[in-house]
Amino acid sequence: MPRQLRIEYPGAIYHVMNRGDRREPIFHDDFDRKRFVVTLSEACVKTDWQVHAYCLMNNHFHLVMETPDANLVAGMRWFLSTYTARFNRRHKQFGHLFSGRYKSLIVDGSGSGYLRTVCDYVHLNPVRAKLLPPEKKLRDFAWSSWPEYLKPPEQRPRWLRVDRLLGELHIPKDSLAGREELENYLEVRRAQEDGGELKNVRRGWCLGGETFRQELLEQARAVVGESRVSKLKIETEEQNEFNLK
Repeated sequence: MPRQLRIEYPGAIYHVMNRGDRREPIFHDDFDRKRFVVTLSEACVKTDWQVHAYCLMNNHFHLVMETPDANLVAGMRWFLSTYTARFNRRHKQFGHLFSGRYKSLIVDGSGSGYLRTVCDYVHLNPVRAKLLPPEKKLRDFAWSSWPEYLKPPEQRPRWLRVDRLLGELHIPKDSLAGREELENYLEVRRAQEDGGELKNVRRGWCLGGETFRQELLEQARAVVGESRVSKLKIETEEQNEFNLK
């Protein structure tokens, strides 16, 4: 099977996912999770990445990030290899931690609702995995960016960017009232979740409108040629229509 094509350009937004090798855990405890977030923070300092959402599950992670400097591949190489080395050293293990190459889906960040959709998908992961009982709020799951969204700006990591999501939800200010509106929005969204609307967030190679897809295909054609791009065209045609309500 050919390797997934990596399209890089300044300002690109990606939904990045990776699982443990043989679907084994990539976190054994909260110390590992904290170390993963610390390593992500260091990667953001090195690369200038801006994170829009993240979620740490038992054997995989989700990350929505923006790359101002078109450096997804180099940054992910450092990030995953560094966390793997730290994990292996702590647990006295050797070899691969992650299963093959990470999956990266390019997201349309033009304000058309696609970034909101992918961030919802990431933040609702604990619900789909049944890690939150009905009486608990999403903010009670500690290992995602959602609790950070609900904190005042001075208490958040500097690399977590919340303004784009607020903008797509038409919440004008990062204020207490704005954050309450944000939390109410996702709790309502959680109650409506059936998995159907979000299925394209984990498949294909891009998430966006037809104009966005065609622009990406043109960029890919200039780099790898028509034969490789034809495979992306087929994937695009086979994707189900995505209704962004």
